[in-house]
Amino acid sequence: MPAYCQIGPDIDGGAIMYTADKKRERILILGAAGRDFHNFNVFFRSRPQFEVVGFTAAQIPDIACRLYPPELSGELYPAGLPIWPEDALEEIIIKCRVDRCILSYSDLSHEDVMHLAERILATGTDFGFLGGRNTMLKSKKLMIAVCAVRTGAGKSQVVRYIADIIPQAGLKAVVVRHPMPYGDLARQAVQRFSSLADLNAADLTIEEREEYERHIDKGTVVYAGVDYQTILDQAEREADVILWDGGNNDTPFFKPDLWITVADALRPGHEISYYPGETNFLAADLIVINKANSAAEEDIITIQANASRLNPKAGVVVAGSEVTAEDPKAISGKRVLVVEDGPTITHGEMAYGAGQVAARRYNAAEIIDPRPYAVGSLKEIFSKFRHIGRVLPAMGYYPQQIRELEETINKAECDSVIIASPIDLRRLIQINKPSTYILYDLVDMDRPYLREKIEEFISKSISKSMRDSASKGD
Repeated sequence: MPAYCQIGPDIDGGAIMYTADKKRERILILGAAGRDFHNFNVFFRSRPQFEVVGFTAAQIPDIACRLYPPELSGELYPAGLPIWPEDALEEIIIKCRVDRCILSYSDLSHEDVMHLAERILATGTDFGFLGGRNTMLKSKKLMIAVCAVRTGAGKSQVVRYIADIIPQAGLKAVVVRHPMPYGDLARQAVQRFSSLADLNAADLTIEEREEYERHIDKGTVVYAGVDYQTILDQAEREADVILWDGGNNDTPFFKPDLWITVADALRPGHEISYYPGETNFLAADLIVINKANSAAEEDIITIQANASRLNPKAGVVVAGSEVTAEDPKAISGKRVLVVEDGPTITHGEMAYGAGQVAARRYNAAEIIDPRPYAVGSLKEIFSKFRHIGRVLPAMGYYPQQIRELEETINKAECDSVIIASPIDLRRLIQINKPSTYILYDLVDMDRPYLREKIEEFISKSISKSMRDSASKGD
């Protein structure tokens, strides 16, 4: 175990020391390699009244027991900060004399949030959150944020849809993606991707590539990383409009001019029962009910009623997620292995995704059960997430897991493989049987259309900008 993963005030052989200044409030940030780092950077890093003792890590495998590096931690923390596993929460609180824990990760049920809070409160330690007023950065450019009520609701579909509309107004858009810094944090502080070669050079996980590749395929530049003030500064230099592509069901890192929240018609009620997805639902200017073409009418009505009751100022759009196969012949009449998006199926708690929808649409003879063929960490995934149906989540948080995914797919006794991960896995692994890639894109269903809402917003924003410029004599 690395020295900086040891718990206590003498971490890293004394290199990381805590002060004896009782006036400094001792903070432990609970995270998952994303929101936690942002909250530290923008709120805690330069405030001497706080002493952050470190981070905990959850949800994502193999992100604990490393160091938040000195290059990013600031002058108050010249040796960096430790990242511990959340399983050791109570021990960390006691040994590091923590005064307050700040929850800084997403996609937790309200019940799970309170269980976590109760563990902390039982030690006598305070528990809290940071809101948008203290964590959202303000952009000089037009900012559209796309967030969700749950992981896997279809945020990136909506972002891609909007990115196609913006150039028609003579404007340039770039996407800034919620962080997924699973590797070298200092190296990943600011990332800009405009080609597949950029992705290959960055040595990314499957989960990272999933969020960038489709944007790049459509010609949209993507930014991501750790230091979002620097990312914003760079993005503003090349874009008229910045599209925030949220992660999980987290709130935006940037203050939106238009706050869009995607609700999932296949998971009615989740918009008011998961943190911080309900925050997105309550704060949204526009709610997009996605996957309505695959949902029951009563489920769509439930979400519409919740929107009307809890956020009556928001516009509501009903849209569908259109699933198409690159090669339908690889599905029709075949025994298929369905590979789905990993996070959607695991902590997103979906039993299936677009791959199973495609299998049914194109009349697969059978969807095989992947469990008998699972190896390594994938066996553990099926054991941990009992809700998973007859699908294989595309897990690839580290190189060994990618190899295990490849071995599992190649061991499977089937006629062909349906690849419904957001990236084409064949770019990363060798599959020893026929396969087809699945595309899923947003389609307007009922008026008002999302296209109309976006065009109206852009038109009003351009008009306002022209009026402001005229009033200043520009």
